[in-house]
Amino acid sequence: MSEVSPKIPVAKVDYAGHSLLFDVFDPASQWRIDTFFSKEPETIRWIESFAEGERFVDIGANIGVYTILAATRGLSVWAFEPESQNYALLNRNLFLNQLGDRVVAYCLALCEREEFGRLNLSTFSPAGSCHSFKPTFAQGCIGTSLDRLISLGALPAPHHIKIDVDGLEPAVIAGARETLRTPHIRSVLVELNSALDEHWTVVDTMLELGFDYSKDEVERSTRSEGPFKGVGNYVFRR
Repeated sequence: MSEVSPKIPVAKVDYAGHSLLFDVFDPASQWRIDTFFSKEPETIRWIESFAEGERFVDIGANIGVYTILAATRGLSVWAFEPESQNYALLNRNLFLNQLGDRVVAYCLALCEREEFGRLNLSTFSPAGSCHSFKPTFAQGCIGTSLDRLISLGALPAPHHIKIDVDGLEPAVIAGARETLRTPHIRSVLVELNSALDEHWTVVDTMLELGFDYSKDEVERSTRSEGPFKGVGNYVFRR
């Protein structure tokens, strides 16, 4: 078992005969663990449909809940999380679960093209999200496209991709068009907001590339109230 600091509590999630360990640094990270099974059950079901040995790219990995779930199920995972504190916690959780041989994590924003910019943070604390809105601090950030990374050999073409980047999903898709054309890609989960026209262009693009999705599945995952009303997960499959 990996040695951990006794000063920081570690939470355990029992899943399919495994004990998944997470650093609960603050209330936000504790909330992500408390809602492990209830926050996005459709995402868990989607990951459970993958075959052992397949390749998974987690774009917007946060503290690694779905990265760790996929790796525990025997997938090879490439995780991308540009926010500095989330990235540190992501790596700590990988260490706690001894998944360094199955997961490579990058502190990198995936977008349409290579660029140096800023990531506007909604809050300066671990396990946060919505970092493109109402900034309280701007962190330096390096971005590139999934197409570029694959062309450089930084990772092989994946079988499954998760994209959850708080509103910037169209830019990620734009930078992954060549990758999405390849037959390797079997499914892509994208969090989209039905109230945003630019998010509907993602649906059009995925349909053009030969993917389809279940409207019933989307309806079940879409929030019907609160600040994220209209936001839901679209799982595009070939």
